[in-house]
Amino acid sequence: MNDTLLKFMLGAGHVRGVIVRLQSSWAEMRRRRRHAAVVQGLLGELTAASALLAGSLKFDGTLILQIQGDGPLRLAVAECQPDFGLRATMKIEGLIEQEASLRELANAHGMGRCVITLDPRKQLPGQQPYQGIVSLADAEGRGLDSLTQVLEQYLARSEQIPSWLMLASDEQASCGLLLQRMPDTGGSAGAAANQAEADEDFSRAMHLASTLGREELLRDSPEDLLRKLFWQEEPRIFNPQSPHFHCTCSKLRVADMLRMLGRDEVESVLKEQGEVDVTCEFCGARYGFDLVDAAQLFRPEINQPPVPTQRQ
Repeated sequence: MNDTLLKFMLGAGHVRGVIVRLQSSWAEMRRRRRHAAVVQGLLGELTAASALLAGSLKFDGTLILQIQGDGPLRLAVAECQPDFGLRATMKIEGLIEQEASLRELANAHGMGRCVITLDPRKQLPGQQPYQGIVSLADAEGRGLDSLTQVLEQYLARSEQIPSWLMLASDEQASCGLLLQRMPDTGGSAGAAANQAEADEDFSRAMHLASTLGREELLRDSPEDLLRKLFWQEEPRIFNPQSPHFHCTCSKLRVADMLRMLGRDEVESVLKEQGEVDVTCEFCGARYGFDLVDAAQLFRPEINQPPVPTQRQ
Protein backbone atom coordinates (compact mmCIF):
# COMPACT_ATOMS: atom_id res chain seq x y z
CA MET A 1 0.00 0.00 0.00
CA ASN A 2 2.37 2.70 -1.23
CA ASP A 3 1.37 6.33 -0.73
CA THR A 4 2.05 8.61 -3.68
CA LEU A 5 2.04 12.34 -4.37
CA LEU A 6 2.84 13.58 -7.88
CA LYS A 7 3.35 17.12 -9.12
CA PHE A 8 2.75 17.65 -12.83
CA MET A 9 2.40 20.16 -15.66
CA LEU A 10 0.04 19.97 -18.61
CA GLY A 11 0.42 21.00 -22.25
CA ALA A 12 2.23 24.27 -22.83
CA GLY A 13 2.80 24.76 -19.10
CA HIS A 14 -0.23 26.93 -18.35
CA VAL A 15 -1.70 24.36 -15.95
CA ARG A 16 0.01 22.76 -12.98
CA GLY A 17 -1.37 20.13 -10.67
CA VAL A 18 -0.88 17.83 -7.71
CA ILE A 19 -2.45 14.41 -7.23
CA VAL A 20 -2.22 12.33 -4.05
CA ARG A 21 -3.25 8.86 -2.97
CA LEU A 22 -2.94 7.84 0.70
CA GLN A 23 -3.39 4.23 1.74
CA SER A 24 -0.89 3.04 4.35
CA SER A 25 -0.72 6.40 6.15
CA TRP A 26 -4.53 6.67 6.11
CA ALA A 27 -4.84 3.11 7.43
CA GLU A 28 -2.46 3.99 10.27
CA MET A 29 -4.46 7.10 11.19
CA ARG A 30 -7.72 5.17 11.13
CA ARG A 31 -6.22 2.42 13.30
CA ARG A 32 -5.17 4.93 15.95
CA ARG A 33 -8.30 7.08 15.96
CA ARG A 34 -11.80 5.73 15.24
CA HIS A 35 -14.70 8.06 14.45
CA ALA A 36 -18.18 7.87 12.91
CA ALA A 37 -18.04 7.21 9.17
CA VAL A 38 -19.10 10.70 8.07
CA VAL A 39 -16.48 12.50 10.18
CA GLN A 40 -13.87 9.86 9.37
CA GLY A 41 -14.46 10.64 5.70
CA LEU A 42 -14.06 14.37 6.34
CA LEU A 43 -10.82 13.76 8.23
CA GLY A 44 -9.52 11.73 5.28
CA GLU A 45 -10.35 14.54 2.87
CA LEU A 46 -8.70 17.06 5.20
CA THR A 47 -5.53 14.94 5.28
CA ALA A 48 -5.40 14.57 1.49
CA ALA A 49 -6.04 18.30 1.12
CA SER A 50 -3.15 19.17 3.45
CA ALA A 51 -0.81 17.11 1.25
CA LEU A 52 -2.16 18.70 -1.95
CA LEU A 53 -1.75 22.24 -0.64
CA ALA A 54 1.75 21.51 0.67
CA GLY A 55 2.63 20.01 -2.70
CA SER A 56 1.45 23.14 -4.51
CA LEU A 57 3.67 25.50 -2.50
CA LYS A 58 7.37 26.28 -2.47
CA PHE A 59 7.64 26.34 1.31
CA ASP A 60 10.04 24.76 3.80
CA GLY A 61 7.89 24.09 6.80
CA THR A 62 4.73 22.48 8.15
CA LEU A 63 1.30 23.14 6.65
CA ILE A 64 -1.52 22.88 9.19
CA LEU A 65 -5.09 22.70 7.91
CA GLN A 66 -7.83 23.16 10.52
CA ILE A 67 -11.59 23.31 10.69
CA GLN A 68 -12.83 25.12 13.77
CA GLY A 69 -16.52 24.30 14.09
CA ASP A 70 -19.55 25.41 16.07
CA GLY A 71 -21.50 22.17 15.63
CA PRO A 72 -20.76 18.66 16.87
CA LEU A 73 -17.41 18.89 15.07
CA ARG A 74 -15.42 21.28 17.24
CA LEU A 75 -12.00 20.82 15.70
CA ALA A 76 -10.37 18.87 12.89
CA VAL A 77 -6.65 19.18 12.20
CA ALA A 78 -4.37 17.73 9.53
CA GLU A 79 -0.64 18.45 9.41
CA CYS A 80 1.73 17.95 6.50
CA GLN A 81 5.41 18.22 7.42
CA PRO A 82 8.21 19.21 5.00
CA ASP A 83 8.97 15.57 4.15
CA PHE A 84 5.23 14.85 3.69
CA GLY A 85 4.90 13.21 7.06
CA LEU A 86 1.19 13.34 7.90
CA ARG A 87 -0.93 13.23 11.02
CA ALA A 88 -4.54 14.21 11.75
CA THR A 89 -7.09 14.30 14.55
CA MET A 90 -10.52 15.71 15.40
CA LYS A 91 -12.64 16.59 18.42
CA ILE A 92 -16.35 15.73 18.51
CA GLU A 93 -18.96 16.94 20.99
CA GLY A 94 -22.52 15.72 20.59
CA LEU A 95 -24.40 13.44 18.23
CA ILE A 96 -23.49 13.03 14.55
CA GLU A 97 -26.11 12.49 11.87
CA GLN A 98 -25.18 9.66 9.52
CA GLU A 99 -25.33 11.78 6.33
CA ALA A 100 -24.38 15.15 7.84
CA SER A 101 -22.78 17.73 5.56
CA LEU A 102 -19.84 19.95 6.50
CA ARG A 103 -22.31 22.77 7.20
CA GLU A 104 -24.28 20.61 9.63
CA LEU A 105 -21.11 19.26 11.27
CA ALA A 106 -19.08 22.43 11.70
CA ASN A 107 -21.12 25.51 10.73
CA ALA A 108 -24.49 24.97 12.32
CA HIS A 109 -24.60 28.54 13.72
CA GLY A 110 -22.55 30.28 11.04
CA MET A 111 -19.41 30.62 13.17
CA GLY A 112 -17.30 27.82 11.67
CA ARG A 113 -14.07 28.61 9.85
CA CYS A 114 -11.16 27.02 8.08
CA VAL A 115 -7.63 28.02 9.12
CA ILE A 116 -4.50 27.33 7.07
CA THR A 117 -1.18 27.87 8.83
CA LEU A 118 2.30 27.80 7.29
CA ASP A 119 4.89 27.27 10.02
CA PRO A 120 8.44 27.69 8.63
CA ARG A 121 11.00 25.11 9.66
CA LYS A 122 13.67 27.78 10.19
CA GLN A 123 12.05 30.90 11.60
CA LEU A 124 13.88 34.18 11.29
CA PRO A 125 14.04 36.44 14.38
CA GLY A 126 10.60 37.95 14.89
CA GLN A 127 9.04 35.87 12.12
CA GLN A 128 5.56 34.52 12.81
CA PRO A 129 3.78 31.65 11.02
CA TYR A 130 1.53 32.79 8.17
CA GLN A 131 -2.15 32.16 8.81
CA GLY A 132 -5.06 32.38 6.38
CA ILE A 133 -8.66 32.19 7.56
CA VAL A 134 -11.73 31.56 5.44
CA SER A 135 -15.38 31.19 6.42
CA LEU A 136 -17.32 27.98 5.92
CA ALA A 137 -19.92 30.06 4.07
CA ASP A 138 -20.00 31.74 0.66
CA ALA A 139 -20.04 35.48 -0.05
CA GLU A 140 -23.82 35.60 0.56
CA GLY A 141 -23.44 33.86 3.92
CA ARG A 142 -24.81 30.50 2.76
CA GLY A 143 -23.10 27.59 4.47
CA LEU A 144 -20.86 25.46 2.24
CA ASP A 145 -21.55 21.74 2.28
CA SER A 146 -18.12 20.34 1.39
CA LEU A 147 -14.45 20.84 2.16
CA THR A 148 -13.79 21.11 -1.58
CA GLN A 149 -15.98 24.23 -1.81
CA VAL A 150 -14.28 25.79 1.21
CA LEU A 151 -10.76 25.27 -0.14
CA GLU A 152 -11.62 26.45 -3.65
CA GLN A 153 -12.98 29.62 -2.06
CA TYR A 154 -9.78 29.99 -0.01
CA LEU A 155 -7.54 29.56 -3.06
CA ALA A 156 -9.57 32.06 -5.09
CA ARG A 157 -9.50 34.70 -2.36
CA SER A 158 -6.09 34.22 -0.78
CA GLU A 159 -3.86 33.07 -3.63
CA GLN A 160 -6.02 34.57 -6.40
CA ILE A 161 -5.17 31.61 -8.60
CA PRO A 162 -8.00 29.87 -10.51
CA SER A 163 -8.13 26.37 -9.05
CA TRP A 164 -10.10 23.15 -9.38
CA LEU A 165 -10.15 20.58 -6.59
CA MET A 166 -11.56 17.11 -5.98
CA LEU A 167 -11.32 15.13 -2.73
CA ALA A 168 -12.53 11.67 -1.78
CA SER A 169 -12.03 9.31 1.14
CA ASP A 170 -13.29 5.90 2.22
CA GLU A 171 -12.04 3.07 4.46
CA GLN A 172 -9.30 2.08 2.02
CA ALA A 173 -7.88 5.35 0.68
CA SER A 174 -7.83 9.12 0.92
CA CYS A 175 -7.23 10.89 -2.39
CA GLY A 176 -7.25 14.28 -4.05
CA LEU A 177 -6.56 16.13 -7.29
CA LEU A 178 -5.70 19.84 -7.55
CA LEU A 179 -5.40 21.83 -10.77
CA GLN A 180 -4.22 25.44 -10.92
CA ARG A 181 -3.81 27.92 -13.74
CA MET A 182 -0.27 29.27 -13.78
CA PRO A 183 -0.03 33.01 -12.98
CA ASP A 184 0.40 35.42 -15.88
CA THR A 185 3.89 36.77 -16.41
CA GLY A 186 2.69 39.94 -18.18
CA GLY A 187 4.79 42.70 -19.66
CA SER A 188 5.25 41.24 -23.14
CA ALA A 189 3.65 42.23 -26.43
CA GLY A 190 1.92 38.87 -26.66
CA ALA A 191 0.70 38.88 -23.05
CA ALA A 192 -3.00 39.13 -23.98
CA ALA A 193 -2.78 36.28 -26.46
CA ASN A 194 -0.80 34.20 -23.96
CA GLN A 195 -3.41 34.90 -21.28
CA ALA A 196 -6.22 33.79 -23.60
CA GLU A 197 -4.32 30.60 -24.40
CA ALA A 198 -3.73 29.95 -20.69
CA ASP A 199 -7.43 30.47 -19.94
CA GLU A 200 -8.36 28.05 -22.69
CA ASP A 201 -5.86 25.43 -21.47
CA PHE A 202 -7.14 25.69 -17.91
CA SER A 203 -10.78 25.43 -19.01
CA ARG A 204 -9.96 22.32 -21.02
CA ALA A 205 -8.09 20.77 -18.07
CA MET A 206 -11.05 21.45 -15.75
CA HIS A 207 -13.45 19.92 -18.28
CA LEU A 208 -11.33 16.77 -18.53
CA ALA A 209 -10.94 16.55 -14.75
CA SER A 210 -14.69 16.94 -14.23
CA THR A 211 -15.22 13.59 -15.98
CA LEU A 212 -13.45 11.93 -13.05
CA GLY A 213 -15.77 10.05 -10.70
CA ARG A 214 -15.27 9.70 -6.97
CA GLU A 215 -14.92 5.93 -7.12
CA GLU A 216 -12.40 6.23 -9.94
CA LEU A 217 -10.30 8.66 -7.91
CA LEU A 218 -10.32 6.23 -4.97
CA ARG A 219 -9.60 3.14 -7.06
CA ASP A 220 -6.94 4.03 -9.64
CA SER A 221 -3.29 4.93 -9.15
CA PRO A 222 -2.23 8.58 -9.67
CA GLU A 223 -0.16 7.58 -12.70
CA ASP A 224 -3.10 5.80 -14.34
CA LEU A 225 -5.44 8.69 -13.65
CA LEU A 226 -3.11 11.24 -15.23
CA ARG A 227 -2.75 9.08 -18.34
CA LYS A 228 -6.50 8.53 -18.67
CA LEU A 229 -7.58 12.09 -17.99
CA PHE A 230 -4.88 14.13 -19.68
CA TRP A 231 -3.22 11.92 -22.29
CA GLN A 232 -3.78 14.60 -24.95
CA GLU A 233 -2.16 17.22 -22.70
CA GLU A 234 1.01 15.14 -22.37
CA PRO A 235 1.33 15.39 -18.56
CA ARG A 236 4.90 15.83 -17.31
CA ILE A 237 5.43 14.38 -13.84
CA PHE A 238 8.16 15.72 -11.59
CA ASN A 239 9.30 15.55 -7.98
CA PRO A 240 7.30 12.46 -6.85
CA GLN A 241 6.90 12.17 -3.08
CA SER A 242 6.05 9.33 -0.69
CA PRO A 243 3.69 10.64 2.01
CA HIS A 244 3.71 8.67 5.26
CA PHE A 245 2.23 8.73 8.73
CA HIS A 246 4.47 10.52 11.21
CA CYS A 247 3.57 12.01 14.58
CA THR A 248 5.98 14.59 15.98
CA CYS A 249 5.01 14.05 19.63
CA SER A 250 7.72 13.09 22.13
CA LYS A 251 8.28 13.01 25.89
CA LEU A 252 10.55 16.03 25.55
CA ARG A 253 7.78 18.06 23.88
CA VAL A 254 5.26 16.98 26.51
CA ALA A 255 7.75 17.99 29.22
CA ASP A 256 8.05 21.45 27.63
CA MET A 257 4.26 21.74 27.61
CA LEU A 258 4.07 20.83 31.31
CA ARG A 259 6.70 23.44 32.15
CA MET A 260 4.51 26.01 30.41
CA LEU A 261 1.58 24.95 32.60
CA GLY A 262 3.71 25.69 35.65
CA ARG A 263 4.81 23.92 38.83
CA ASP A 264 1.59 24.66 40.77
CA GLU A 265 -0.66 23.13 38.09
CA VAL A 266 1.49 20.02 37.70
CA GLU A 267 1.79 19.50 41.46
CA SER A 268 -1.98 19.88 41.81
CA VAL A 269 -2.55 17.04 39.32
CA LEU A 270 0.09 14.91 41.04
CA LYS A 271 -1.58 15.44 44.41
CA GLU A 272 -4.96 14.45 43.03
CA GLN A 273 -3.98 11.58 40.71
CA GLY A 274 -0.46 10.56 41.71
CA GLU A 275 0.74 10.95 38.12
CA VAL A 276 0.43 13.37 35.22
CA ASP A 277 -0.87 11.34 32.29
CA VAL A 278 -0.80 12.95 28.81
CA THR A 279 -2.13 11.22 25.69
CA CYS A 280 -1.28 12.51 22.20
CA GLU A 281 -4.46 13.49 20.37
CA PHE A 282 -2.90 12.54 17.03
CA CYS A 283 -1.39 9.10 17.56
CA GLY A 284 -2.66 7.99 20.98
CA ALA A 285 0.83 7.67 22.50
CA ARG A 286 0.74 7.94 26.31
CA TYR A 287 3.29 9.87 28.35
CA GLY A 288 3.29 9.45 32.13
CA PHE A 289 5.12 11.69 34.63
CA ASP A 290 5.38 10.52 38.25
CA LEU A 291 6.70 12.46 41.24
CA VAL A 292 10.32 11.89 40.27
CA ASP A 293 9.72 12.89 36.65
CA ALA A 294 7.85 16.02 37.73
CA ALA A 295 10.64 17.01 40.09
CA GLN A 296 13.09 16.81 37.19
CA LEU A 297 10.87 19.11 35.09
CA PHE A 298 11.36 22.05 37.42
CA ARG A 299 14.86 21.25 38.61
CA PRO A 300 17.02 24.37 38.17
CA GLU A 301 19.92 24.04 35.80
CA ILE A 302 23.25 24.40 37.53
CA ASN A 303 25.92 26.01 35.41
CA GLN A 304 29.36 25.22 36.78
CA PRO A 305 32.56 26.80 35.47
CA PRO A 306 34.83 24.44 33.55
CA VAL A 307 37.48 22.66 35.59
CA PRO A 308 40.93 23.95 34.58
CA THR A 309 43.26 21.45 33.04
CA GLN A 310 46.23 20.60 35.22
CA ARG A 311 49.60 21.02 33.64
CA GLN A 312 52.07 18.22 34.00
